[in-house]
Amino acid sequence: MNIHQNKDILLHTCCGPCAEYPVQELLAASYAPSLYYFNPNIQPQVEWQRRFESLQKLSEISGLPLIAEGGSQTERWLEIEGSRINRCRFCYRTRLEKAAQYARSHGYRIFTTTLLVSPYQQHDLIIEIGHELAKEYGLEFLAADWRSGYRQGQQMAKEHDLYRQRYCGCIISLSESYYKDKIKIEHDNLTQSVN
Repeated sequence: MNIHQNKDILLHTCCGPCAEYPVQELLAASYAPSLYYFNPNIQPQVEWQRRFESLQKLSEISGLPLIAEGGSQTERWLEIEGSRINRCRFCYRTRLEKAAQYARSHGYRIFTTTLLVSPYQQHDLIIEIGHELAKEYGLEFLAADWRSGYRQGQQMAKEHDLYRQRYCGCIISLSESYYKDKIKIEHDNLTQSVN
């Protein structure tokens, strides 16, 4: 038996570009990652689909399995706007809990997330929630700090011609984006081309 046998790990993925560097690092550390796409925060649906297709492309390039569940849930996020709920905490927990549930029910002992690569996310909060859920579901959460590889991952995504988004994902963050007008035009054009 090979003592360096790969360890299965469920990698919650928010998009292709953010998965680039973590995938490289996990493979180098002898993990066998499965990409897990559950992101109801990505809104509108046309954006959810765009990011999913980018991740599909990375899955094909890397030869890694991709599991996708759910879709965009704009209404749920609009209910949070103006409420006392911390939307980022709610967002992280919603996605990581679904990943933990999937990991537990499909035999993964370890899970993690590509959210840990972004310098724009709340790293400590993600780790706190990851550990809480790992304890709750009897799993291990890999609390990696991949932020130093963020730019490298973005360059890899550029080389792979992956779609690179310009806002976090939710409809609220879209309204706060410097590029919101340009993004909305892109969304309208994509929606019309589908219809």
